[in-house]
Amino acid sequence: MTRKDILLSIHDLSLDLRVRRLAEAAKHTHPSDMADALASLPLSATLDLMRKLNAETAADMIEYFPESLQLALFSAMDAAEAARLFTALLADERADLYARLDARSRQNLLPALEKNVREETLRLAAFPEESVGSAVTSEYISVLPETRVSAALKTARAVARNSENIYVIYVLDREKHLLGTVSLRDLLLADDEDTMKSVMRPHPVFARATWPRSRSTEMIRRYDLLALPVLDDDGAMIGVITVDDAMDIEKEQDASQLARFGGTAAPDDSDLDILTSPLATMFKVRAFWLIFLTAFGVITSTFVAAQEAMLSQVIVLAAFIAPIVDMGGNTGSQSATLVIRAMAVGDVELRWAHVWRALKREIPVACALGLTVAALECALARFSKGVGMEVLMTVGLSMFVCTTAGGVIGLLLPFLARRMGADPATLSSPLITSVMDLLGVFIYFGFAYLFLGDLLRPL
Repeated sequence: MTRKDILLSIHDLSLDLRVRRLAEAAKHTHPSDMADALASLPLSATLDLMRKLNAETAADMIEYFPESLQLALFSAMDAAEAARLFTALLADERADLYARLDARSRQNLLPALEKNVREETLRLAAFPEESVGSAVTSEYISVLPETRVSAALKTARAVARNSENIYVIYVLDREKHLLGTVSLRDLLLADDEDTMKSVMRPHPVFARATWPRSRSTEMIRRYDLLALPVLDDDGAMIGVITVDDAMDIEKEQDASQLARFGGTAAPDDSDLDILTSPLATMFKVRAFWLIFLTAFGVITSTFVAAQEAMLSQVIVLAAFIAPIVDMGGNTGSQSATLVIRAMAVGDVELRWAHVWRALKREIPVACALGLTVAALECALARFSKGVGMEVLMTVGLSMFVCTTAGGVIGLLLPFLARRMGADPATLSSPLITSVMDLLGVFIYFGFAYLFLGDLLRPL
Protein backbone atom coordinates (compact mmCIF):
# COMPACT_ATOMS: atom_id res chain seq x y z
CA MET A 1 0.00 0.00 0.00
CA THR A 2 1.14 3.51 -0.69
CA ARG A 3 1.38 6.11 2.08
CA LYS A 4 -1.78 7.74 0.71
CA ASP A 5 -3.67 4.43 0.90
CA ILE A 6 -2.53 3.95 4.50
CA LEU A 7 -3.74 7.41 5.48
CA LEU A 8 -7.13 6.87 3.80
CA SER A 9 -7.58 3.50 5.51
CA ILE A 10 -6.71 4.92 8.92
CA HIS A 11 -9.07 7.84 8.30
CA ASP A 12 -11.95 5.48 7.46
CA LEU A 13 -11.29 3.43 10.59
CA SER A 14 -11.17 6.60 12.66
CA LEU A 15 -14.53 7.82 11.37
CA ASP A 16 -16.18 4.52 12.28
CA LEU A 17 -14.54 4.62 15.72
CA ARG A 18 -13.52 0.98 15.35
CA VAL A 19 -10.78 1.40 17.91
CA ARG A 20 -9.69 -2.22 18.02
CA ARG A 21 -8.94 -2.21 14.30
CA LEU A 22 -7.31 1.19 14.63
CA ALA A 23 -5.03 -0.14 17.35
CA GLU A 24 -4.13 -3.08 15.11
CA ALA A 25 -3.34 -0.72 12.24
CA ALA A 26 -1.12 1.28 14.56
CA LYS A 27 1.13 -1.75 15.07
CA HIS A 28 1.99 -1.80 11.36
CA THR A 29 2.02 1.92 10.61
CA HIS A 30 4.59 4.54 11.51
CA PRO A 31 3.35 6.88 14.27
CA SER A 32 3.92 9.87 11.97
CA ASP A 33 1.43 8.50 9.42
CA MET A 34 -1.06 7.69 12.17
CA ALA A 35 -0.72 11.20 13.54
CA ASP A 36 -1.33 12.72 10.09
CA ALA A 37 -4.61 10.85 9.80
CA LEU A 38 -5.84 11.53 13.32
CA ALA A 39 -4.89 15.22 13.20
CA SER A 40 -7.40 15.76 10.39
CA LEU A 41 -10.32 14.66 12.59
CA PRO A 42 -12.38 16.92 14.86
CA LEU A 43 -10.81 17.35 18.29
CA SER A 44 -13.57 15.37 20.01
CA ALA A 45 -13.05 12.37 17.70
CA THR A 46 -9.26 12.46 18.10
CA LEU A 47 -9.62 12.70 21.87
CA ASP A 48 -12.02 9.75 21.97
CA LEU A 49 -9.63 7.59 19.96
CA MET A 50 -6.60 8.58 22.04
CA ARG A 51 -8.49 7.53 25.16
CA LYS A 52 -9.08 4.03 23.80
CA LEU A 53 -5.51 3.34 22.63
CA ASN A 54 -2.89 2.08 25.07
CA ALA A 55 -0.68 4.78 26.56
CA GLU A 56 2.50 3.78 24.70
CA THR A 57 0.80 3.83 21.29
CA ALA A 58 -0.90 7.15 22.00
CA ALA A 59 2.37 8.68 23.28
CA ASP A 60 4.23 7.59 20.14
CA MET A 61 1.65 9.41 18.02
CA ILE A 62 1.24 12.58 20.04
CA GLU A 63 4.89 13.44 19.46
CA TYR A 64 4.02 13.99 15.77
CA PHE A 65 0.89 16.04 16.37
CA PRO A 66 1.05 19.79 15.72
CA GLU A 67 1.83 21.72 18.89
CA SER A 68 -1.60 23.35 18.88
CA LEU A 69 -3.32 19.94 18.82
CA GLN A 70 -1.13 18.61 21.63
CA LEU A 71 -2.10 21.52 23.85
CA ALA A 72 -5.78 21.23 22.91
CA LEU A 73 -5.84 17.51 23.76
CA PHE A 74 -4.26 17.96 27.19
CA SER A 75 -6.53 20.90 27.92
CA ALA A 76 -9.59 18.74 27.15
CA MET A 77 -8.45 15.68 29.18
CA ASP A 78 -9.25 15.08 32.81
CA ALA A 79 -6.39 14.70 35.28
CA ALA A 80 -6.17 10.88 35.13
CA GLU A 81 -6.21 10.78 31.32
CA ALA A 82 -3.60 13.50 31.03
CA ALA A 83 -1.32 11.82 33.59
CA ARG A 84 -1.64 8.45 31.84
CA LEU A 85 -0.55 9.85 28.49
CA PHE A 86 2.02 12.28 29.95
CA THR A 87 3.80 9.52 31.90
CA ALA A 88 4.18 7.41 28.73
CA LEU A 89 6.21 10.16 27.03
CA LEU A 90 10.00 10.24 27.21
CA ALA A 91 11.42 12.52 29.91
CA ASP A 92 12.63 15.24 27.55
CA GLU A 93 9.32 15.22 25.66
CA ARG A 94 7.46 15.51 28.96
CA ALA A 95 9.52 18.55 29.96
CA ASP A 96 9.02 20.24 26.59
CA LEU A 97 5.27 19.62 26.65
CA TYR A 98 4.92 20.76 30.26
CA ALA A 99 6.71 24.02 29.44
CA ARG A 100 4.13 24.72 26.70
CA LEU A 101 1.02 23.90 28.76
CA ASP A 102 -1.04 26.76 30.18
CA ALA A 103 -1.35 27.28 33.93
CA ARG A 104 -4.73 25.52 34.19
CA SER A 105 -3.51 22.40 32.38
CA ARG A 106 -0.41 22.28 34.60
CA GLN A 107 -2.51 22.55 37.77
CA ASN A 108 -4.75 19.78 36.44
CA LEU A 109 -1.82 17.51 35.56
CA LEU A 110 0.77 17.78 38.36
CA PRO A 111 -1.24 16.31 41.29
CA ALA A 112 -2.11 13.24 39.20
CA LEU A 113 1.52 12.38 38.39
CA GLU A 114 3.61 9.97 40.40
CA LYS A 115 6.13 11.72 42.65
CA ASN A 116 9.24 10.70 40.68
CA VAL A 117 7.69 11.75 37.33
CA ARG A 118 6.50 15.06 38.79
CA GLU A 119 9.88 15.90 40.32
CA GLU A 120 11.80 14.93 37.19
CA THR A 121 9.48 16.98 34.96
CA LEU A 122 9.74 20.07 37.15
CA ARG A 123 13.53 19.74 37.32
CA LEU A 124 13.96 19.50 33.54
CA ALA A 125 11.33 22.13 32.78
CA ALA A 126 13.15 24.59 35.03
CA PHE A 127 15.98 24.90 32.52
CA PRO A 128 15.66 27.68 29.93
CA GLU A 129 14.18 26.47 26.65
CA GLU A 130 17.37 27.04 24.67
CA SER A 131 19.64 25.32 27.21
CA VAL A 132 21.01 21.79 27.02
CA GLY A 133 19.14 20.84 30.20
CA SER A 134 15.75 21.41 28.59
CA ALA A 135 16.46 18.71 25.98
CA VAL A 136 17.79 16.07 28.38
CA THR A 137 16.24 12.63 28.71
CA SER A 138 16.83 10.71 31.92
CA GLU A 139 16.22 7.29 30.36
CA TYR A 140 19.78 5.92 30.28
CA ILE A 141 21.65 2.97 31.77
CA SER A 142 24.14 3.54 34.57
CA VAL A 143 26.14 1.26 36.87
CA LEU A 144 28.68 1.63 39.65
CA PRO A 145 32.40 1.22 38.83
CA GLU A 146 32.72 -1.97 40.92
CA THR A 147 29.85 -3.68 39.08
CA ARG A 148 30.82 -6.90 37.29
CA VAL A 149 30.25 -7.14 33.56
CA SER A 150 27.79 -10.01 34.03
CA ALA A 151 25.73 -7.92 36.45
CA ALA A 152 25.89 -4.90 34.13
CA LEU A 153 24.48 -7.00 31.29
CA LYS A 154 21.58 -8.08 33.50
CA THR A 155 20.95 -4.44 34.43
CA ALA A 156 20.99 -3.43 30.77
CA ARG A 157 18.46 -6.13 29.89
CA ALA A 158 16.21 -5.15 32.78
CA VAL A 159 16.04 -1.42 32.02
CA ALA A 160 16.49 -1.45 28.22
CA ARG A 161 12.75 -1.25 27.57
CA ASN A 162 12.52 2.11 29.34
CA SER A 163 15.83 3.55 28.07
CA GLU A 164 15.98 5.71 24.98
CA ASN A 165 19.65 4.84 24.48
CA ILE A 166 20.96 1.33 25.25
CA TYR A 167 24.15 1.46 23.23
CA VAL A 168 26.21 3.22 25.90
CA ILE A 169 26.38 2.37 29.60
CA TYR A 170 27.49 5.16 31.93
CA VAL A 171 29.72 4.42 34.92
CA LEU A 172 28.79 6.69 37.84
CA ASP A 173 29.90 6.87 41.44
CA ARG A 174 27.39 7.00 44.26
CA GLU A 175 27.12 10.80 43.92
CA LYS A 176 26.28 10.32 40.20
CA HIS A 177 29.58 11.82 39.03
CA LEU A 178 30.47 10.55 35.57
CA LEU A 179 33.59 8.34 35.64
CA GLY A 180 33.49 6.74 32.20
CA THR A 181 31.45 5.02 29.50
CA VAL A 182 31.23 1.48 28.12
CA SER A 183 29.76 0.77 24.71
CA LEU A 184 27.40 -2.16 24.39
CA ARG A 185 29.89 -3.79 22.00
CA ASP A 186 32.72 -3.54 24.55
CA LEU A 187 30.42 -4.87 27.25
CA LEU A 188 29.53 -7.94 25.19
CA LEU A 189 33.18 -8.63 24.42
CA ALA A 190 34.42 -8.24 28.01
CA ASP A 191 34.87 -11.12 30.47
CA ASP A 192 31.96 -11.63 32.85
CA GLU A 193 34.16 -11.17 35.92
CA ASP A 194 35.73 -7.89 34.79
CA THR A 195 34.61 -4.78 36.62
CA MET A 196 33.11 -1.86 34.75
CA LYS A 197 35.96 0.33 35.98
CA SER A 198 38.46 -1.91 34.19
CA VAL A 199 36.63 -1.87 30.84
CA MET A 200 35.27 1.68 30.80
CA ARG A 201 36.66 4.56 28.77
CA PRO A 202 37.56 7.31 31.26
CA HIS A 203 37.21 11.08 30.79
CA PRO A 204 34.22 10.99 28.41
CA VAL A 205 32.97 14.02 26.53
CA PHE A 206 30.09 15.75 28.32
CA ALA A 207 27.98 18.90 28.25
CA ARG A 208 26.73 21.15 31.02
CA ALA A 209 22.99 21.56 31.48
CA THR A 210 23.29 25.35 31.34
CA TRP A 211 25.10 25.44 27.99
CA PRO A 212 23.24 26.50 24.82
CA ARG A 213 21.55 23.66 22.96
CA SER A 214 23.55 24.38 19.83
CA ARG A 215 26.76 23.50 21.64
CA SER A 216 25.51 19.99 22.40
CA THR A 217 24.65 19.32 18.75
CA GLU A 218 28.10 20.53 17.70
CA MET A 219 29.71 18.10 20.18
CA ILE A 220 27.59 15.16 19.05
CA ARG A 221 28.59 15.85 15.46
CA ARG A 222 32.26 16.50 16.20
CA TYR A 223 32.80 13.40 18.34
CA ASP A 224 30.39 11.16 16.39
CA LEU A 225 28.34 10.29 19.49
CA LEU A 226 25.10 8.36 19.78
CA ALA A 227 24.38 10.17 23.05
CA LEU A 228 26.00 13.01 24.98
CA PRO A 229 25.98 12.85 28.79
CA VAL A 230 24.80 16.03 30.52
CA LEU A 231 26.00 17.18 33.95
CA ASP A 232 24.60 19.78 36.31
CA ASP A 233 26.64 22.53 37.93
CA ASP A 234 27.71 20.16 40.71
CA GLY A 235 29.06 17.61 38.24
CA ALA A 236 26.27 15.09 38.73
CA MET A 237 24.86 13.42 35.63
CA ILE A 238 21.21 14.33 34.99
CA GLY A 239 20.67 12.61 31.64
CA VAL A 240 21.71 12.42 28.01
CA ILE A 241 20.98 14.10 24.71
CA THR A 242 20.59 11.47 22.00
CA VAL A 243 21.53 11.86 18.36
CA ASP A 244 17.88 11.94 17.27
CA ASP A 245 17.21 14.72 19.79
CA ALA A 246 20.19 16.58 18.32
CA MET A 247 18.68 16.23 14.83
CA ASP A 248 15.40 17.72 16.09
CA ILE A 249 17.27 20.61 17.73
CA GLU A 250 19.18 21.33 14.53
CA LYS A 251 15.95 21.24 12.54
CA GLU A 252 14.44 23.85 14.89
CA GLN A 253 17.61 25.94 14.68
CA ASP A 254 17.61 25.80 10.89
CA ALA A 255 13.99 26.97 10.80
CA SER A 256 14.75 29.79 13.25
CA GLN A 257 17.81 30.90 11.30
CA LEU A 258 15.83 30.87 8.07
CA ALA A 259 13.15 33.02 9.69
CA ARG A 260 15.65 35.49 11.10
CA PHE A 261 17.69 35.64 7.90
CA GLY A 262 14.49 36.31 5.98
CA GLY A 263 13.45 39.02 8.42
CA THR A 264 10.38 37.09 9.67
CA ALA A 265 11.34 36.33 13.29
CA ALA A 266 9.19 37.87 16.00
CA PRO A 267 10.75 40.16 18.65
CA ASP A 268 10.64 37.29 21.20
CA ASP A 269 12.68 35.20 18.70
CA SER A 270 9.72 32.91 17.92
CA ASP A 271 9.13 32.02 14.30
CA LEU A 272 6.16 33.09 12.24
CA ASP A 273 3.96 30.32 10.89
CA ILE A 274 1.95 31.28 7.81
CA LEU A 275 -0.86 28.90 8.83
CA THR A 276 -1.11 29.44 12.59
CA SER A 277 0.44 32.79 13.58
CA PRO A 278 -2.11 35.58 14.29
CA LEU A 279 -2.53 37.96 11.37
CA ALA A 280 -1.75 40.94 13.60
CA THR A 281 1.53 39.36 14.66
CA MET A 282 2.49 38.58 11.07
CA PHE A 283 1.73 42.17 10.10
CA LYS A 284 3.71 43.72 12.98
CA VAL A 285 6.82 41.58 12.47
CA ARG A 286 6.97 42.02 8.72
CA ALA A 287 6.03 45.71 8.91
CA PHE A 288 8.91 46.37 11.33
CA TRP A 289 11.47 45.18 8.81
CA LEU A 290 9.84 46.90 5.86
CA ILE A 291 9.54 50.23 7.69
CA PHE A 292 13.16 49.99 8.83
CA LEU A 293 14.38 49.17 5.35
CA THR A 294 12.20 51.90 3.83
CA ALA A 295 13.89 54.45 6.07
CA PHE A 296 17.25 53.02 5.03
CA GLY A 297 16.18 53.23 1.40
CA VAL A 298 15.36 56.92 1.77
CA ILE A 299 19.05 57.56 2.38
CA THR A 300 19.90 55.76 -0.84
CA SER A 301 17.22 57.56 -2.85
CA THR A 302 18.28 60.93 -1.43
CA PHE A 303 21.82 60.36 -2.64
CA VAL A 304 20.59 59.30 -6.09
CA ALA A 305 18.36 62.39 -6.31
CA ALA A 306 21.38 64.54 -5.55
CA GLN A 307 22.98 63.29 -8.78
CA GLU A 308 20.40 65.12 -10.89
CA ALA A 309 23.06 67.03 -12.81
CA MET A 310 24.85 63.87 -13.90
CA LEU A 311 21.65 62.01 -14.77
CA SER A 312 20.32 64.96 -16.78
CA GLN A 313 23.47 64.88 -18.95
CA VAL A 314 23.63 61.08 -19.33
CA ILE A 315 20.07 59.88 -18.79
CA VAL A 316 20.97 56.30 -19.76
CA LEU A 317 22.86 55.93 -16.46
CA ALA A 318 19.52 55.67 -14.66
CA ALA A 319 18.78 52.43 -16.49
CA PHE A 320 21.71 50.63 -14.86
CA ILE A 321 21.28 51.66 -11.21
CA ALA A 322 18.93 48.82 -10.26
CA PRO A 323 20.83 45.86 -11.79
CA ILE A 324 24.17 47.06 -10.40
CA VAL A 325 23.09 47.63 -6.81
CA ASP A 326 20.89 44.51 -6.81
CA MET A 327 23.82 42.36 -7.87
CA GLY A 328 25.85 43.49 -4.87
CA GLY A 329 23.02 42.63 -2.47
CA ASN A 330 22.38 39.26 -4.08
CA THR A 331 26.05 38.29 -3.96
CA GLY A 332 26.29 39.44 -0.33
CA SER A 333 23.28 37.34 0.65
CA GLN A 334 24.80 34.29 -1.04
CA SER A 335 28.09 34.69 0.82
CA ALA A 336 26.40 35.34 4.15
CA THR A 337 24.23 32.25 3.72
CA LEU A 338 27.29 30.06 3.09
CA VAL A 339 29.08 31.42 6.17
CA ILE A 340 26.02 31.10 8.44
CA ARG A 341 25.55 27.51 7.31
CA ALA A 342 29.23 26.73 7.93
CA MET A 343 28.92 28.23 11.41
CA ALA A 344 25.76 26.24 12.11
CA VAL A 345 27.35 22.89 11.25
CA GLY A 346 30.59 23.71 13.09
CA ASP A 347 32.88 23.98 10.07
CA VAL A 348 33.73 27.62 10.76
CA GLU A 349 34.42 29.31 14.09
CA LEU A 350 35.27 32.85 15.17
CA ARG A 351 39.01 32.59 14.59
CA TRP A 352 41.27 34.74 12.46
CA ALA A 353 42.54 31.61 10.74
CA HIS A 354 39.01 30.68 9.72
CA VAL A 355 38.17 34.22 8.62
CA TRP A 356 41.31 34.41 6.50
CA ARG A 357 40.74 30.97 5.02
CA ALA A 358 37.17 31.88 4.07
CA LEU A 359 38.35 35.18 2.56
CA LYS A 360 41.02 33.44 0.47
CA ARG A 361 38.32 31.24 -1.01
CA GLU A 362 35.66 33.94 -1.42
CA ILE A 363 37.75 36.69 -3.03
CA PRO A 364 38.71 34.81 -6.22
CA VAL A 365 35.16 33.46 -6.57
CA ALA A 366 33.65 36.93 -6.05
CA CYS A 367 36.09 38.45 -8.56
CA ALA A 368 35.27 35.76 -11.13
CA LEU A 369 31.55 36.34 -10.59
CA GLY A 370 32.11 40.08 -10.89
CA LEU A 371 33.98 39.73 -14.18
CA THR A 372 31.31 37.42 -15.57
CA VAL A 373 28.31 39.60 -14.76
CA ALA A 374 30.21 42.79 -15.72
CA ALA A 375 31.05 41.38 -19.15
CA LEU A 376 27.47 40.24 -19.64
CA GLU A 377 26.07 43.61 -18.53
CA CYS A 378 28.43 45.50 -20.88
CA ALA A 379 27.52 43.28 -23.82
CA LEU A 380 23.80 43.77 -23.20
CA ALA A 381 24.27 47.52 -22.73
CA ARG A 382 26.23 47.82 -25.95
CA PHE A 383 23.85 45.89 -28.17
CA SER A 384 20.54 46.93 -26.60
CA LYS A 385 21.22 50.59 -25.89
CA GLY A 386 24.21 51.46 -28.07
CA VAL A 387 26.03 53.33 -25.29
CA GLY A 388 29.52 54.74 -25.66
CA MET A 389 32.80 53.57 -24.16
CA GLU A 390 32.64 55.93 -21.15
CA VAL A 391 29.26 54.54 -20.10
CA LEU A 392 30.41 50.98 -20.71
CA MET A 393 33.46 51.55 -18.49
CA THR A 394 31.24 53.04 -15.77
CA VAL A 395 28.74 50.18 -15.93
CA GLY A 396 31.31 47.39 -16.23
CA LEU A 397 33.61 48.53 -13.43
CA SER A 398 30.67 49.33 -11.15
CA MET A 399 29.19 45.88 -11.69
CA PHE A 400 32.56 44.23 -11.04
CA VAL A 401 33.31 46.20 -7.86
CA CYS A 402 29.77 45.90 -6.46
CA THR A 403 29.66 42.14 -7.02
CA THR A 404 33.10 41.59 -5.51
CA ALA A 405 32.43 43.92 -2.57
CA GLY A 406 29.08 42.26 -1.95
CA GLY A 407 30.70 38.85 -1.71
CA VAL A 408 33.39 40.03 0.70
CA ILE A 409 31.07 42.10 2.89
CA GLY A 410 28.46 39.33 3.01
CA LEU A 411 31.18 36.94 4.15
CA LEU A 412 32.54 39.24 6.86
CA LEU A 413 29.25 40.41 8.39
CA PRO A 414 28.37 37.04 10.06
CA PHE A 415 31.82 36.97 11.66
CA LEU A 416 31.27 40.53 12.87
CA ALA A 417 27.89 39.59 14.33
CA ARG A 418 29.40 36.59 16.14
CA ARG A 419 32.20 38.82 17.46
CA MET A 420 29.57 41.20 18.88
CA GLY A 421 27.82 38.27 20.57
CA ALA A 422 24.81 38.33 18.25
CA ASP A 423 23.32 35.52 16.19
CA PRO A 424 24.73 35.84 12.64
CA ALA A 425 21.29 34.97 11.27
CA THR A 426 19.95 38.25 12.65
CA LEU A 427 21.77 39.90 9.73
CA SER A 428 18.75 39.31 7.58
CA SER A 429 18.95 39.08 3.82
CA PRO A 430 16.90 42.30 3.35
CA LEU A 431 19.34 44.16 5.62
CA ILE A 432 22.40 43.00 3.67
CA THR A 433 20.67 43.96 0.43
CA SER A 434 19.90 47.45 1.74
CA VAL A 435 23.49 47.98 2.88
CA MET A 436 24.75 46.98 -0.54
CA ASP A 437 22.18 49.25 -2.23
CA LEU A 438 23.67 52.27 -0.48
CA LEU A 439 27.25 51.20 -1.11
CA GLY A 440 26.38 50.34 -4.71
CA VAL A 441 25.13 53.81 -5.61
CA PHE A 442 28.26 55.35 -4.10
CA ILE A 443 30.42 53.05 -6.24
CA TYR A 444 28.33 53.59 -9.37
CA PHE A 445 28.28 57.36 -9.28
CA GLY A 446 31.90 57.43 -8.21
CA PHE A 447 32.85 55.78 -11.51
CA ALA A 448 30.32 57.97 -13.33
CA TYR A 449 32.10 61.13 -12.16
CA LEU A 450 35.46 59.57 -12.97
CA PHE A 451 34.62 58.77 -16.60
CA LEU A 452 31.84 61.27 -17.34
CA GLY A 453 32.64 64.15 -14.99
CA ASP A 454 33.85 66.35 -17.85
CA LEU A 455 30.23 66.64 -19.01
CA LEU A 456 29.48 68.69 -15.91
CA ARG A 457 32.26 71.24 -16.43
CA PRO A 458 30.96 74.68 -17.39
CA LEU A 459 31.77 75.78 -20.94
